[in-house]
Amino acid sequence: MKIVGKILATFFGAGFFPLAPGTLTSLIVVALYRLYLHNLSWPVYLLIFLFFFFAGVFVSNKYSSELGEKDPRKIVIDEACGQFLVLYRVPDSLFPLFLGFILFRLFDIIKPYPIKKTENFSKGWGIMVDDIVAGIYALLILRIYLFLK
Repeated sequence: MKIVGKILATFFGAGFFPLAPGTLTSLIVVALYRLYLHNLSWPVYLLIFLFFFFAGVFVSNKYSSELGEKDPRKIVIDEACGQFLVLYRVPDSLFPLFLGFILFRLFDIIKPYPIKKTENFSKGWGIMVDDIVAGIYALLILRIYLFLK
């Protein structure tokens, strides 16, 4: 289980990238969405999201404890889940995907209220929930843009 947990926590090794592993992970999710995930039915998409979210809570808790850090840079399953949430049923054309990526990274980095507070949740929950809230913010703005467009 230890190696599987590490693989999931680092989103298949993306967390080991030396520069901006969270940004790389978000880009990987955008690419996967563009190539394949946009074709999934909403129930399958939702099940995949829920699997990665709850697995992410568990494995990020274990791996952060192993590393002795509260939210290590190597753990990027949270960025994958947040970006995955932003892209839910977004057209697979480049501009909406790019905008969703930029908005998510912006909210994930600057952490406006209440995103910063969610980092204080216990263990793996704190690692995962801040990115989910950042994803919700980005999703809402992206949806407003797509509606008004």
